[in-house]
Amino acid sequence: MQDKVLMVVQASAPRRYFAVGTLLSLGVIVLYLALARPPAELGLQAFLIAFGLVVLWLTNRLRRSTRLTLELTETELRTGDGEVLADVAQIEAVDRGLFAFKPSNGFLLRVSQKAPRRWEPGMWWRTGRRIGVGGVASAPQTKAMAEILSAIIAERG
Repeated sequence: MQDKVLMVVQASAPRRYFAVGTLLSLGVIVLYLALARPPAELGLQAFLIAFGLVVLWLTNRLRRSTRLTLELTETELRTGDGEVLADVAQIEAVDRGLFAFKPSNGFLLRVSQKAPRRWEPGMWWRTGRRIGVGGVASAPQTKAMAEILSAIIAERG
């Protein structure tokens, strides 16, 4: 049986288009400079081509990852595809502070058990016992999700 979804976070359309468009523009401009106006040194041209291709690859990753949604249920925080980011029982703290190392428009979770590193550009990342949620995600949605998680943690004691 599926858990009841308490909150859904998805990418804000204007922020998503701006982020993808900016990265796409950067990649195209760098490749254009490398090919249309090549620098005198071959090594620099190779670097520009490699950099432009990496930026285009990251653009595609950002485009795909920002189509995902994050769902908070009574037992877990997961993606819309069903990948579990964290069990609610393992969440120790929610940090939304001004000086927290968190994504923009988002929050940071500290969990009790380490998990493999993972990064979905613009939506979430995980390293060790920390999970960052946000980026191009909708600010009101991430704030509401963080408040729900804080209430669950406070209720749990």
